[in-house]
Amino acid sequence: MRILEVCAVDFTLYHFLVPLIETMSSRGHEVVAVCTDGPNAEAVRSRGIRVESIPFARRMVAIRQHIQSYKMLCKLLENERFDIVHVHTPIAAALGRLAAWRMHVPKVVYTAHGFYFHEQMPMPKWLFFVVLEWLLGRITDVLFTQAEEDAVTARRFRLCRGGVIEAIKNGVDPARFFPSADLKTRLVKRKEHNNSLDDCIIVIVGRLVAEKGYIELFVAMREVEAVLWVVGERLSSDHAAGIDHHIREIQSDPKLANKIRFLGQRTDVPELLRAADIFVLPSHREGMPRSILEAMMSRLPVVATNIRGSREEVIDRQTGFLVTPRAPQELARALKVLTDNQHLRLQMGETGRKRALEYFDERRVISRQIELLGL
Repeated sequence: MRILEVCAVDFTLYHFLVPLIETMSSRGHEVVAVCTDGPNAEAVRSRGIRVESIPFARRMVAIRQHIQSYKMLCKLLENERFDIVHVHTPIAAALGRLAAWRMHVPKVVYTAHGFYFHEQMPMPKWLFFVVLEWLLGRITDVLFTQAEEDAVTARRFRLCRGGVIEAIKNGVDPARFFPSADLKTRLVKRKEHNNSLDDCIIVIVGRLVAEKGYIELFVAMREVEAVLWVVGERLSSDHAAGIDHHIREIQSDPKLANKIRFLGQRTDVPELLRAADIFVLPSHREGMPRSILEAMMSRLPVVATNIRGSREEVIDRQTGFLVTPRAPQELARALKVLTDNQHLRLQMGETGRKRALEYFDERRVISRQIELLGL
């Protein structure tokens, strides 16, 4: 089979789609990827995967750019015949499905990593995006969601004409994300950031945008006796509200600057998780966050918001705590329970790792997709 994988940015391709592509290739299928070019695309090419460059705008109102991207996709599909077009990320998924429909591709598959509409959205806006998904669903043969909640919603509103709607979950590689009881290894990583084994380390991994809950987290950290490692950066293509002003405020406050450390984009996330004590992700909206699963695989208790996706991963009071979005005081209380109780941290972390291994092993997620697509 000839398969085209389409996503908006090279970050998504590199961090989320490479294992699926490599598995399909190992089964004899020819897989081509399409995304906006960038350093991550080069990293994918270095693994022997063909990546075609088509620039995608991430802002809904960039109509002229969307038309150009659509035309380039149509040209690619005209020049090369594909059996399956598999689309990801909202705008690339919309344009990819329209181009595949126009060029009569036999099978169109959409993976919703989290529908753009969500429970925190005003009703008129929510309704607009539900209707848009329904219309695009008329040219979709297979719809994968990650969260079961999204699959239930998709079935309810019939968001796929083909009728194949399955929640495939999200997954991580347990060979990369695993716990470590080696105090010496943990200390080495902590010393890199001027921390000791006595410090309680909380870590968050995510894009530096407000919807990840950073502003509430920074407020909460004023009341928590711990050190926060912030791992990530804002993507150049990101259109979500930034937090630059809040970062500058923290960096100019000697007390907070010592308490909240901005580590930037990292290649050693597994090692950082193994060196930490608690993971936090107070997002306003998510699809099914992989960072939580990475933390659970690393045997960390998780404090997350009670939203779609996150609540399917975290079992409240068993593998961590679920708190109300945009509620810094509640967030602070949950974090303090864990910072004050090492035994509870270890207990919740162990329960979370067992859950991650049972339900969120990357190999299971990929195998399920391969099975459903008949590959």
